[in-house]
Amino acid sequence: MDNISMSAERLEKKTTIDLRKKHIGPSCKIFFSQDPIKIVQAKGQYMYDEKGQRYLDCINNVAHVGHCHPDVVKAGAQQMGLLNTNSRFLHDNLVLYAQRLQATLPEQLSVCYFVNSGSEANDLALRLARQYTGHRDVITLENAYHGHVSSLIDISPYKFHQLSGAQLNPFVHVAPSPDVYRGKYRRDQPDPATAYADEVRDIIAKVHKKGGKIAAFIAESLQSCGGQVIPPVGYFQQVAEHVHKAGGVFIADEVQVGFGRVGTNFWAFQLQGEDFVPDIVTMGKPIGNGHPMSCVVTTKEVAEAFMSSGMDYFNTFGGNPVSCAIGLAVLDVIVKEDLQGNAMRVGRYLANLLEKQKEKHALIGDVRGCGLFVGVELVRDRLKLTPATAEAQEVIYKLKEEHILLSADGPHRNVLKFKPPMCFTGEDADLVVEKIDRILTDLEEALGLKLPDTVNVENESKKRKRSTDENGRQQPNSLLHGRGSSQGVPQQSKHLKI
Repeated sequence: MDNISMSAERLEKKTTIDLRKKHIGPSCKIFFSQDPIKIVQAKGQYMYDEKGQRYLDCINNVAHVGHCHPDVVKAGAQQMGLLNTNSRFLHDNLVLYAQRLQATLPEQLSVCYFVNSGSEANDLALRLARQYTGHRDVITLENAYHGHVSSLIDISPYKFHQLSGAQLNPFVHVAPSPDVYRGKYRRDQPDPATAYADEVRDIIAKVHKKGGKIAAFIAESLQSCGGQVIPPVGYFQQVAEHVHKAGGVFIADEVQVGFGRVGTNFWAFQLQGEDFVPDIVTMGKPIGNGHPMSCVVTTKEVAEAFMSSGMDYFNTFGGNPVSCAIGLAVLDVIVKEDLQGNAMRVGRYLANLLEKQKEKHALIGDVRGCGLFVGVELVRDRLKLTPATAEAQEVIYKLKEEHILLSADGPHRNVLKFKPPMCFTGEDADLVVEKIDRILTDLEEALGLKLPDTVNVENESKKRKRSTDENGRQQPNSLLHGRGSSQGVPQQSKHLKI
């Protein structure tokens, strides 16, 4: 148990399950529902069950700097022993944390509103946008998830598509997800970024024709629940241009992917380039390493318009001294332990390992990601892109038997999602990929699946080398990427050899 002292178990696992069924809402789902894990302790990238069995955690992007990091725990406990109150009293932690957080962002994004969850942050972002613009209509993306409160279910197709007989809010408009593997415009398109942005432009035109006005376009900087989707570079810039022309604002949702997870940048929206700056940024999950806190950051202009409504904004727990002490500690650990650099190095290594598996396994259709945010899309047919949903679930459960926790998501639940704590190591990557290799080998043998190229993968690699142009860019290759290869892939993904 790596010298971790296990706390005494108070209840038998069966009793815990029975009490959960009795007192917790039935729609509150649990991981591995057929055989749930009872977790009683965690440290770093590991979690421990009631019997002391260690699990490698590849799921928790919330425990950003590692479960129960001692610096974060100490900061919270010390401040809790001194004072915890609301932000209507002056306290240094609030302003010092706001200053530190703003220093990671473009200069224009200078005003903070502290809240307690990603859902609160995105709900407040919508209020800010509507107050600033005086407009109501919102454009969101297919398969988007922005939170669980009513205003956000309306703009989260990932959720409202699950509702029987659900009707789209007339003020909400859904644009295609900028997925260059499975989406409407793929890697073999000459300019998928422009093609997807033009879809937003066309939606705006339709809204105006019906008398509506755009308040905001909102997007996760990288779609997580939507299947680890990496927008093509230039997409956000062009969308922002269309939205601003219509009098709206651009909201970047960094709740899942912020704070250095992408490796090359501190914020995922920065992957689009220095010429893109959102009007509003929301953040949550990793901000407090498991402590409930979140934030909305915007421009002075938007903040002043919100104040002009005449309504004060107050949040009982948002920005309290304990939360801010924890937030400061998280930022300190990211720097002290070079976790952003670790995300870049280990993420690149992980993606390279997975790319090699793609050359071996017919079930792997695509590998994509940035830093420690990586997706592996499983398909039964690389040309038709038939989702391998059942196979993805089999991989997840088999990995659990090997004491590795991974999840699958996306609209077809066929994308294996890597978003582990940022202390994840190369050795951890080796272990997970080795297990996935064995599981996929067994699955493919049982299904009779083989790579389309029956000669061998080596010949395919030679073909890929021949299919590069004079600038070294790969030309479309239907075998490896279904409907094309890396042409049109975001610049930041190239170092991952995707």
